[in-house]
Amino acid sequence: MAVYTDVSADDLAEFLRRYDVGELLSYKGIAEGVENTNFLVHTTAAKFILTLYEKRTAESDLPFFLGLMEHLAARGITCPQPVKDRTGGMLGRIAGRPAAMVTFLDGMWIRKPDAGHCAAVGEALARLHLAARDFPIARPNALSVDSWRPLYEHAGPRGDDVQPGLCNEIVKELDVLEKNWPRNLPAGVIHADLFPDNVFFLGDGLSGLIDFYFACTDTLAYDVAICLNCWCFEPDHSYNVTKGRALLSAYTKVRALSDQERQALPMLARGAAMRFLLTRLVDWLAVPEGALVKPKNPLEYFRKLRFHQSVTSVSDYGIAS
Repeated sequence: MAVYTDVSADDLAEFLRRYDVGELLSYKGIAEGVENTNFLVHTTAAKFILTLYEKRTAESDLPFFLGLMEHLAARGITCPQPVKDRTGGMLGRIAGRPAAMVTFLDGMWIRKPDAGHCAAVGEALARLHLAARDFPIARPNALSVDSWRPLYEHAGPRGDDVQPGLCNEIVKELDVLEKNWPRNLPAGVIHADLFPDNVFFLGDGLSGLIDFYFACTDTLAYDVAICLNCWCFEPDHSYNVTKGRALLSAYTKVRALSDQERQALPMLARGAAMRFLLTRLVDWLAVPEGALVKPKNPLEYFRKLRFHQSVTSVSDYGIAS
């Protein structure tokens, strides 16, 4: 989440008149995240999240994202629900952008997750994968392995301004990933961005999942690898095998990983680290002037990539080979 586009109170009040959500009381921008513009909107009826979809989000993809949230909720996954206007539509326009409102989800995200939180995420991810099996719409992953070299080329030699020698390291790793990327593994709808700030807890219990705007159709185990990257490392970027074991054990109790998926996990984890290294690098170098957004340091994922490159067995992640 982020704020790239300003919205006036008058424009927002006019937008809300299309919905049966009461009168506008207040609203504020949400600075976390990097992709779209988001506001917390408080009306006389309830709280909502208003999302304005920026240029990197294709309007043609919006039925996938919004339909997926409805589909998952109908199958027991707690996630925000699109708010329909009085005509039954889920999409509108405000400030020149496509826009939608979703229900507000109670809970807080965990700044310092422990093994218990990681287990809850592993279980929730497996339940999401199973719940989405019959979702009728497919969306290719726009940030799959085939996109990583073009992303790197977009950043260009400026990567060495972030860290000397970074460009050469990225090129060498891309060569390995493109040659060895796992194919023909079980696939389906994945969240693809299940970072701690996209998972809410109330007390010790997981209360819901948010931000489905990277969701797509891809390798299910790749989604697991993404979660290992964003949940199971310590602040010093060392891998915590106890957290990894908790996440993987909880996931496999709901959805078993095949032998092929287990053996592919180290390469998938390397790829996940590369994906976030590259997108963070591009964002770090290209934050629009005046945008209310906090770019994230790409070097966090370079250091995680170093760990994955040192892995000799899938057991290093906390799961039997």
